[in-house]
Amino acid sequence: MAEYQHRPGFMPEKGPGGPSTSQILAVITLFPVGGILLVLSGLTLAGTLIGLTVATPLFVIFSPILVPAALVLGLAVTGFLTSGAFGITALSSLSWIVNYFRKAGGGVTEQMEHAKRRVQEGAGHLGQKAKEAGHGIQSKTQEATRT
Repeated sequence: MAEYQHRPGFMPEKGPGGPSTSQILAVITLFPVGGILLVLSGLTLAGTLIGLTVATPLFVIFSPILVPAALVLGLAVTGFLTSGAFGITALSSLSWIVNYFRKAGGGVTEQMEHAKRRVQEGAGHLGQKAKEAGHGIQSKTQEATRT
């Protein structure tokens, strides 16, 4: 007759013995449970349809109130979520900046010292120009008074 071959992923075929007792017990136990759950889902569907049938006229009557209220509620939730997202973005940006300056460490103080030197040089240069302009004005006024 045919040889028995085990195919991966498949259960081996049973001989002429039929299903095992555990399989029979599983079917006997799960069949009523499945039936009960099917009946409960049908009852839930029927109750939902009856409730919708009763509530539809109320939705139509109160729609001028319910629609704007739902719209306001939706916009409020959207606003809160957006503000939270912006807050988280701001906190993460600040955290990144703080970590960047912590890593930069010595580079920041060197840059500050360089900027101080440049400001001092600029102030000294400006003072020198002011002295030269003052001397020029003084010499012109002395020449004007002599003539």
